[in-house]
Amino acid sequence: MKRITAWPTAPATATAPELALRPWRLEDAAALVDLYRDEALRRWTTAALDDEAGADRWVREQQRGWSEGNRFGFAVVEVRAGESAEAFDGPPLGHVVLKDVSPDSPSAEVGYWTAAPARGRGVAPRALSALTDWAFATFAADGLTRLELLHQVDNTASCRVAHKCGYDLTALLPAAPPVFPLDGHVHVRAAERTGPSHPAW
Repeated sequence: MKRITAWPTAPATATAPELALRPWRLEDAAALVDLYRDEALRRWTTAALDDEAGADRWVREQQRGWSEGNRFGFAVVEVRAGESAEAFDGPPLGHVVLKDVSPDSPSAEVGYWTAAPARGRGVAPRALSALTDWAFATFAADGLTRLELLHQVDNTASCRVAHKCGYDLTALLPAAPPVFPLDGHVHVRAAERTGPSHPAW
């Protein structure tokens, strides 16, 4: 697992607490099953986590990505005053991931989803911004200069989050059924945008 000295965080707002990103752990499996009962989440993701065994396999896949150094999935959790991400005892609010990381490529991809109870609270843009800043800082020495975000054309919420976080719409992606049944948008964020990203939540 790639060593990090501090979890990526997103600042608190007037209506929501600070967020922290931490690697997924096996203890999250039961919460994942509950979160994946949401039809909207199942519509926009390819994983089918119907039971704890499936959720356990999914978490192990995230952990394998850390071990292999090419995929870094984070659970998004609240951080209460004076507490750490590890102390958080509620279900994760979402997921963000940096994937297809390679020292031979200047590009990687980001993705995310938000749990139903957390929607409308600015969780997605705050978590994506924290991941973006972390990715460019952590992999600058490996030559990472470009992040892509892909979503289906009918996922207007993802499009809004991408724009809030400085990911410009650069191309249309042809459909590739069954995994990507509709055309998609390709958003790009370049490392030249200096300083941390702070979208208007």
